[in-house]
Amino acid sequence: MKAVVFAYHEVGARCLQALLDGGVDVQLVITHTDDPNERIWFTSVAELATKAGIPVITPESASEPDVQQRIAAIAPDYIFSFYYRQMIPMSVLNLAKIAPLNMHGSLLPKYRGRVPINWAVLHGETETGATLHIMAEKPDAGDIVAQQAVPIGPDETAGEVFAHVTAAAAQTLAGVLPQLLKGDVPRRPNNLAEGSYFGGRKPEDGRIHWDQTAAQVYNLIRAVASPYPGAFADIQTTSGIQRITVNAARRLDTLFDLKPGLYRIDSKVIGVCGDKMAVELTDFTPTTFDPTTL
Repeated sequence: MKAVVFAYHEVGARCLQALLDGGVDVQLVITHTDDPNERIWFTSVAELATKAGIPVITPESASEPDVQQRIAAIAPDYIFSFYYRQMIPMSVLNLAKIAPLNMHGSLLPKYRGRVPINWAVLHGETETGATLHIMAEKPDAGDIVAQQAVPIGPDETAGEVFAHVTAAAAQTLAGVLPQLLKGDVPRRPNNLAEGSYFGGRKPEDGRIHWDQTAAQVYNLIRAVASPYPGAFADIQTTSGIQRITVNAARRLDTLFDLKPGLYRIDSKVIGVCGDKMAVELTDFTPTTFDPTTL
């Protein structure tokens, strides 16, 4: 059973390994060149493929004619996409003799689109998952092949949830692989009306708005904590505006009759929110920030 794999990030590496462990003949891996401006905290798909003796290419675009010609020459049974960061054109996907399959980090049809785990944590979800689905012209819209749920703990960060989803993605793929190797692709409808599409997030989206509820602020901190850019606030102090990045916090059960903002209370840095509830900033940078200068 021949396959071409588009892959990147930790999910890409784990799912590629699952294919190799399952006996799939991966004849080409398409991945991305690492961005020197990005914090790389995940396994290199290119290195994994190279060690396995699989040809690797890193085109600027999946729609380049040379990419399509190379895949057409392979005539793969399956084309897989595991956290590849670009849309793959239908002209390429149609080269799969059996099916083009993508692994998405949510329980489709919920949280279609970009960074689904971060969005799920931001919205206070208690569950997400990994879904293998047929690739269609619209992103994350094709029929569902297999999926596995992953619980989200009330204090887990997106990075911690991502680790669980990565494991679930590899397990989901390994579980359905025996059927795929027989040419049997189980599928059920992906009812788009039961979910929503979300776009990418920018660093500015990590700005804390203290007039939101404590739950919203806390979920934002969890959603963008390391290895992501982090939640931040610009604070007007007696010496000017200072930015702090919040790495960790905990919710407090106490009501505070104070305006939304940062305070030093009992030697603790407390963020009072719009609902009079608060979060304690337990880890932040710069650690030299002194709320007494507010």
